[in-house]
Amino acid sequence: MPYAQIGPIAVHFPEKVETNEELQREFPRWDLALIEEKTGIRQRYIAAEGETSSDLAVAAAEKLFADQQIDPNSIDFLLFCTQTPDYPLPTTSCLIQDRLGLPTHCGALDFNLGCSGYVYGLAVADGLIQSGVAKRILFLTAETYTKYIDRADRSLRTIFADGAAATLVTAGDMPSLRGFKFGSDGSGADMLIVGDGGARAPEDAIPPRHRKRWKSRLYMDGPSLINFTVDAVPQLIDQILQQEQLTDADISQYLMHQATWKMLDELRIRLELEPERLPIELAEIGNTVSCTLPILIDQLRKSGRLDRESVNMLIGFGVGLSWAGCLWQDLAGETAG
Repeated sequence: MPYAQIGPIAVHFPEKVETNEELQREFPRWDLALIEEKTGIRQRYIAAEGETSSDLAVAAAEKLFADQQIDPNSIDFLLFCTQTPDYPLPTTSCLIQDRLGLPTHCGALDFNLGCSGYVYGLAVADGLIQSGVAKRILFLTAETYTKYIDRADRSLRTIFADGAAATLVTAGDMPSLRGFKFGSDGSGADMLIVGDGGARAPEDAIPPRHRKRWKSRLYMDGPSLINFTVDAVPQLIDQILQQEQLTDADISQYLMHQATWKMLDELRIRLELEPERLPIELAEIGNTVSCTLPILIDQLRKSGRLDRESVNMLIGFGVGLSWAGCLWQDLAGETAG
């Protein structure tokens, strides 16, 4: 039976970089030192006006194809995860298929998930490969959350960033992904929401959990999200370990959605983990939503912090509410081109 493996990854960011120093000059009253201490973020990438998630995704895919000498005709399925699609319809993945010159017999699917989206996408890819439907899947994540944020929104502008990642998921002889577990709780939709732009009239939209302090289309209740995370993620870890008959000692690293330093540090404390077992690598990037996990994997590979023998846990959590996790061994690495 074939099994899905996370092959090479290519990352693409917009040209514009926004630093905390620039924000401090624009808003002298903001305490950027305190904000940076909590978020762990020093700079963010910002999509240009008119630059969309498909533009970023196509650039990431083209980089992947060029760097790994991948023939676009070898791709038999395209998965695209975003919460900032180009249009309500048509499906953005179909537009990407055409722009990349992928064959017309290639399947193309969008799915709308945020911070848990990478793990969900890996599960879909694993199912497609194990069922024999696909052998080489182009899995793209791309977000332009900054387009939802008002310039004067201190709570969001200092956190969210734009970017894209392209992952080649290939069929291998050994299972590298296993133990998938998922969770969802729509009663927490009011913690992180954009209440306009869909078919439901804004006046009938789900109201934000608390008073909306900023003009941004995007609303986030940070404290409630932290409380949700530090409760749901440890339970998710326990479920995966019990299902796979493992213990914490069997896990090399916990690779988690890179939300903010404060949230991840709360999890490190709650889980009693050494810093190197829960890496935090968002200072120069920011929170890129569905892209944080592939970006993190790419960073760890390039710095030599992943190997074939180690068992790691991938964990995503956030908007929805939605969360997901699985076990992963890097059996393919950079050799799956």
